[in-house]
Amino acid sequence: MRLVFAGTPEPALPALRALIDSPRHEVVAVVTRPDAPAGRGRRLLRSPVGMLADEHGIEVLTPPKASDPDFLARLTDIAPDCAPVVAYGALLPKVARDIPTHGWVNLHFSLLPAWRGAAPVQASIRAGDEITGASTFRIVRELDAGPVFGVVTERVDRRDTAGDLLGRLAESGAALLAATLDGIEDGTVTAAEQPAADVSYAAKLTVEDARLDFTLPATAVDRTARALTPEPGPWAMFRGERLKLGPVLPVVIDEPLPPGRILVERKRVLVGTATDPVVLGEVQAQGKRRMAATDWARGVRMEQDEELG
Repeated sequence: MRLVFAGTPEPALPALRALIDSPRHEVVAVVTRPDAPAGRGRRLLRSPVGMLADEHGIEVLTPPKASDPDFLARLTDIAPDCAPVVAYGALLPKVARDIPTHGWVNLHFSLLPAWRGAAPVQASIRAGDEITGASTFRIVRELDAGPVFGVVTERVDRRDTAGDLLGRLAESGAALLAATLDGIEDGTVTAAEQPAADVSYAAKLTVEDARLDFTLPATAVDRTARALTPEPGPWAMFRGERLKLGPVLPVVIDEPLPPGRILVERKRVLVGTATDPVVLGEVQAQGKRRMAATDWARGVRMEQDEELG
């Protein structure tokens, strides 16, 4: 099939590579978000999907909106058989959805109807799911509510960060998406409507969402920190400034430690929660490099009864 691939960030790359390498399909164009400023110089940079397409000489379309008339006209001229989508980052109007012969097929990183929305992997870790997965479905008007072609499952390791889990799902999901497109071309797959029950949503996370709350139990603090790693990155306030954190590890000690209270030991730095304390991994103070929490604690000359909040 002639494909127009829509996607933007790095997790979309395994799927795009799989389709470029497929002997059965031809990626004739990609649609991705417009170039955006990045880095200290705020230089305009192509998205990861756009850069991979450039490497392979594939036409790159960067409409400001999917309803842009010039984009719709070009998509009509291309006349794709199908349009696979992985984390494109914008909603598709009906006029765009109607152009490909076989519609738009989305790869979503959850077992739908669980965790519809922008941050399904983060939501799964935060909720303590033991099993998650990826789904391919036909895009409809409602958010992530279209009929499902297929799924793959993935176990959530107790120490997985969102980055770890998303990396595995991006690879297994790429194979699922390629198989789904093969099946659509052959007429051997059918899409099943999602059940109306057990629908849940995972809204896009902000930096404010990433502030750890040490008044919660250690299990919740641990899950939240892992769900927010690497982006947007967990943090807490220390001496009036934001301190970036990494994953933390719940431990058991003999004496209770009040929520947020910092206890510096010879080889570890602990912070109290509503239950057991957690051990800090790496931290990064403003204007400083990332370092082990023990090195940071020695550098700031920690006083008694100091807290993170």
